[in-house]
Amino acid sequence: MQISLSRTFNTLVLTSIAMLLSACASTQSAPSASVAADDMSTPKAMLWVGNSFFYYNNSMHGHVGNLINASTMPDKGGQRNVSATISGSGINWHDVESHFKPNGVGSYSFDRNNNVVFNTFKKPFDVVLMMDCSQCPIHPQLRPVFFEHAKKNSDLVRKNGARPAFFMSWAYADKPEMTEQLAAEYTNAGRANKAEVVPAGLAFAASIKARPDLNLYVPDKRHPSLAGTYLAACTVLASIYKTNPEGNTYTAGLDAATAKHLQSVAWQTVQEYNGRK
Repeated sequence: MQISLSRTFNTLVLTSIAMLLSACASTQSAPSASVAADDMSTPKAMLWVGNSFFYYNNSMHGHVGNLINASTMPDKGGQRNVSATISGSGINWHDVESHFKPNGVGSYSFDRNNNVVFNTFKKPFDVVLMMDCSQCPIHPQLRPVFFEHAKKNSDLVRKNGARPAFFMSWAYADKPEMTEQLAAEYTNAGRANKAEVVPAGLAFAASIKARPDLNLYVPDKRHPSLAGTYLAACTVLASIYKTNPEGNTYTAGLDAATAKHLQSVAWQTVQEYNGRK
């Protein structure tokens, strides 16, 4: 069973990467799928800038925090994930620089006992993870806006001492062709701005290929089910935190077999996307 799943997965992901690299070749010549020149140390604080794809199911950033706490990642203390989302928003709706104002976002938080904790730091965030609206990077009128603000926001993030990253969103349930289209544009944006890319969209496609019975969507065919949010969270853990989610005891309430499948898909997708074995 595992061998069959692995072969199916590897075939899908290798085909997907070959197609998206071909789509990118006309505008970019970087040799790898994801290129990042910044300090790649494990972040202590990450800001999530996006929309409802992030905040569904009690927010993806919370699931990532729970995965971190249950992981074998060293030095887990003091981790912060902060979500700044606007319903239906595109990347150009967000004033990213405002989130770095002194005594602003992240200046206090809540501990496990619901006590207010005041945070002291030289900078509020180490990484800013950004996503555009679900169609914007591939929409004929909105695609230029995506690339304009991907650069603008990446420059602002670096100016404030953090590193930018992009969240590759997934295709609609009834429009699987969006997978390669979105993958190509997010990969281009990552290359152009020397930023990491979280290949959540490719992970969705791989999971659907291997287990079509597992529904990653709610009825609107766009937003994630709990399983979809969990898969994306595992992909963030693998991409940004360089931590294998396989075997993680946090399952978000999903059954053990489903969680194991999603953890494995997330890890394998990131390894294939980044050209690692």
